[in-house]
Amino acid sequence: MQNGEGVGSSLEMLRFTTAGSVDDGKSTLIGRLLFDSKTVFEDQLESLAKTALRKGTHGIDLSLITDGLAAEREQGITIDVAYRYFSTPKRKFIIADTPGHEQYTRNMVTGASTANLAVVLTDARKGVLPQSKRHGFIASLLGIPHIVLAVNKMDLVDYARDVYEKIKADFGAYARDFKTHDITFIPVSALTGDNIVTRSVQMPWYTGPTLLEFLENVPIRNDRNLTDFRFPVQLVVRPHQDFRGYAGDVASGTIAPGDTVMALPSRRQTRVRELLTYNGKLDRATVGQSVVIVLADEVDLSRGDMLVKPDQVPNITQDLKATLCWMADEPLEPGKRYLVKHTTQMVGAMVQSLDYRVDIHTLAHEPAQALRLNEIGAVTLKVKRPLYVDAYDRNRLTGAFVLIDELSNNTVGAGMVV
Repeated sequence: MQNGEGVGSSLEMLRFTTAGSVDDGKSTLIGRLLFDSKTVFEDQLESLAKTALRKGTHGIDLSLITDGLAAEREQGITIDVAYRYFSTPKRKFIIADTPGHEQYTRNMVTGASTANLAVVLTDARKGVLPQSKRHGFIASLLGIPHIVLAVNKMDLVDYARDVYEKIKADFGAYARDFKTHDITFIPVSALTGDNIVTRSVQMPWYTGPTLLEFLENVPIRNDRNLTDFRFPVQLVVRPHQDFRGYAGDVASGTIAPGDTVMALPSRRQTRVRELLTYNGKLDRATVGQSVVIVLADEVDLSRGDMLVKPDQVPNITQDLKATLCWMADEPLEPGKRYLVKHTTQMVGAMVQSLDYRVDIHTLAHEPAQALRLNEIGAVTLKVKRPLYVDAYDRNRLTGAFVLIDELSNNTVGAGMVV
């Protein structure tokens, strides 16, 4: 690797997803970002240089940097979401590169589900297309806190400011009702490198950050819910009769020895005695950390139960109102039975009603009898036993679930609790 090696593991991690229509230049943009930030392996650069030489072209084709999976695609192997990793001295990054076509809405939902930020591309020559609106809407629907609209191919419109300003105004008007209000506009040319890593001399009228500057500096620590402690139990650790601990990931909030916690569903209260990890004890654990919690008293807890703080109890309910992205060829219809996978619980459920379908081009709510592949709608579910949920816009982990077909065991839908 070029200068990207040796970056400390303590760097903050930013996960972002990219979305764009065919020929918007998404592959070239990701390739330019990796190339100009000097995080491409040397042997990969040599291979790209040989390809350029063989084709008789000047310079390497940056879009090929992201096409390492082309051979698998040609063999008929389906690649739903490609993840790419790079780092700079300021941050580590994971890019979820998802297909942009409407038939791949479910793939975009998969790639964006854990993202801090979405980069939505639009072609400066074409303006704000329906696909651009759809990508922005899905990013907002999934609660992604930050959206960047990268107005690409500015070199093909002579770097005209008025073209950029019109796209900014058009998308801004459409996004007025988005849940995500942090939307940043950056005029770029992935092909020439303008405003990707290096500031453009062709667009002196733009005074904002380059794409990489924005990715390195956008504040993301407050994106996570650090208030409501949620600990879904994954495993009861009982190596011998003198030890009992509860293993899992801290879904939100923080926890420390001495804190009072409540066990759900029993509602019994106790204190945290110790927080253990493979590397020893912790003084505090926070979102995303995997720990074993040892309690001061014996409490009846098993997989699927949850530890919370007594003054921060989630909604305990068997009735779920949710936004659902449908991912299966067979449509969703009211009255059908499914399995709901929520945190560490798996529970039977029935679709009581399909309340409406969303027109993702106009955001209008339409009556519907069924929800078909890649469509998004609002549903009401009845689950067989209570779940411990939060509204998705408050807590993306305890507010999300997947719907599973009882017979095939296939994931058929991704839901967000309203």
